[in-house]
Amino acid sequence: MTFLFEGKENQVFASRIEKFLVSLSDEFFPFLKKFKLHIDSSNSFPHSSGIASSASGMSALALCLCDLAEQTESIFHPEEALLRKASLIARLGSGSACRSVYPELAVWGRHDDIAGSADDYAIGIGDRVHPDYLTFHDDILIISAGEKSVSSSAGHGLMTGNPYAEARYQQAMHRMSMVMDTLQNGDIDAFGKIAEDEALTLHALMMCSDPSYMLMEEGSLSVIRKIKAFRKETGIPVYFTLDAGPNVHVLYPDKYEAPVHSFISEDLRPYCHDGKIIRDKVGKGPVKISG
Repeated sequence: MTFLFEGKENQVFASRIEKFLVSLSDEFFPFLKKFKLHIDSSNSFPHSSGIASSASGMSALALCLCDLAEQTESIFHPEEALLRKASLIARLGSGSACRSVYPELAVWGRHDDIAGSADDYAIGIGDRVHPDYLTFHDDILIISAGEKSVSSSAGHGLMTGNPYAEARYQQAMHRMSMVMDTLQNGDIDAFGKIAEDEALTLHALMMCSDPSYMLMEEGSLSVIRKIKAFRKETGIPVYFTLDAGPNVHVLYPDKYEAPVHSFISEDLRPYCHDGKIIRDKVGKGPVKISG
């Protein structure tokens, strides 16, 4: 196997990918033992900075493997079955990757209030939500493009001894029920409050881990304060969330694009690394680009 990232060899990523492929070869993809793969990967955002770059890469790889399996075996599955298999495979490489194979919105983790949900794979829920959420924007403010000090995997490991872990798991299940209600009834203000509370809870758990660590930076906090102030002054439903890193995601419906873009460009861009902002929105799902 050869592996290129951004056109260059990356031994760290290559070793992880090779280990992943070997783990799949017996149970899922026996044909891998006969093939020599060349993987050329790239991202539109900085890797290892807390924006789930591994999720995009592993989900794309899982889809490619499932597609190769169909071509090799000449057995073709309905799209839903193919996406579910790809989601299961992607999860084995990166937990969050299992959601990235679906268009629009997806849920990972078994929950009594979500029909079809499972721990082994994600499910698409784009057909279950209010139409307003299908137009949502996610403008990512790159507060820092550097590699974060504690990886997501290491952070998950620290939850084992965290004194607040059990309460957090119960809280997450309760909030998931609440957020599904808001997604279905279109209550954007309630949705935004949950998103912000979840983001701050995540980072609070980091700060009370042992050893403790902090991934937010001064710019992250300044941006959060400004978003709250802007929302209060204008009444525009714009909210923030955070991944496991310092970068801030700005969430808002499409109809408020113009005023929010102006606000971000004028008030928030100065806090971004080299002024970098990634304009994103709810997507239509992966696209096969060749073959």
